[in-house]
Amino acid sequence: MSPFFMAWHRLLSFVTASYRFVSLDTVLDSQRSMIEKGYDMTTRPLIFTDIDGTLLDHFDYSFSDAIEVIEALNERHIPIIANTSKTFAEMEKLQQTIGFNSPFISENGAVVYIPIGYFDQQLEGTFTEGYYWVKEFCQPRQYWLELLNQHAQAFNDDFIGFSSLSVEALCELTDLSPDNAKLALIRHYAEPVLWQGNEANKQAFIELMTRVGAHTLQGGRFLHVGGDSDKGKAMKWLADIYSKQYSAPVTTIALGDSGNDNAMLEAADLAIQIKSPVHPFPILTPPKQSIKSNECGPKGWAECIKQTLLSSSAESQLNQLPFGGA
Repeated sequence: MSPFFMAWHRLLSFVTASYRFVSLDTVLDSQRSMIEKGYDMTTRPLIFTDIDGTLLDHFDYSFSDAIEVIEALNERHIPIIANTSKTFAEMEKLQQTIGFNSPFISENGAVVYIPIGYFDQQLEGTFTEGYYWVKEFCQPRQYWLELLNQHAQAFNDDFIGFSSLSVEALCELTDLSPDNAKLALIRHYAEPVLWQGNEANKQAFIELMTRVGAHTLQGGRFLHVGGDSDKGKAMKWLADIYSKQYSAPVTTIALGDSGNDNAMLEAADLAIQIKSPVHPFPILTPPKQSIKSNECGPKGWAECIKQTLLSSSAESQLNQLPFGGA
């Protein structure tokens, strides 16, 4: 049996048992009870999801088509963990809007924010900031701004840096509301740039950034310049924390639509690629079996979660999903 299907069958045992958890104490009490009843307690599902173009619509940023599924997951206490290029300021507001109370990963894996008290104790290697325990994976934004200023002068006509954008300009580029654009501009760990030059210059720019110690990552609209961090590394770190806290293995289910989600999708036990209205499915490297949605954005998100986690006939529905990979 392939690793994909082994992960799938472990996950089905969880769904069949309808295991629910909120806090560590609740988990342990429920776990002991269910073991006594003979349930298979081999794994816990964790959902890691991209936001823009995946859970939120690419054009209007709505998640209304996913609300029913989000509520169903919340009822089952299956964690939904945002893994996004969005900033802390954006995500703190969005967590409240959507109703997430779980940790979240921000700025393409650069940092993890964990609500204080979510786990039973503060984690090693984290520090406290406001209402969160924070785990950093790269240098702050100022480091990358200085690096761009020192080394990328020859490409100044080819890109527009995020730090130079006004709220009005960002609204025009992204269709964000003014309030949301203000939050998007408050970045801490990387500098997105809007590439306007040709492809040859872009490749030369990427090669230069790599030589001087930066990593570049193409998102849905912006090319991100930052450290050696990505959504996959941050996901694996947080999944390991969950596994230790719950004294049980976890199954990571990742959903994303663009190239900056590849590291997360490639590292996940179950990879779900969400169809985009503006670009084809990115190729996963190395080739990995994945589920591909038929619908775009939140409709596709809901479609795949229903069939992989919430359907009463999940095993037979799995065969009806379009599998892909490179």
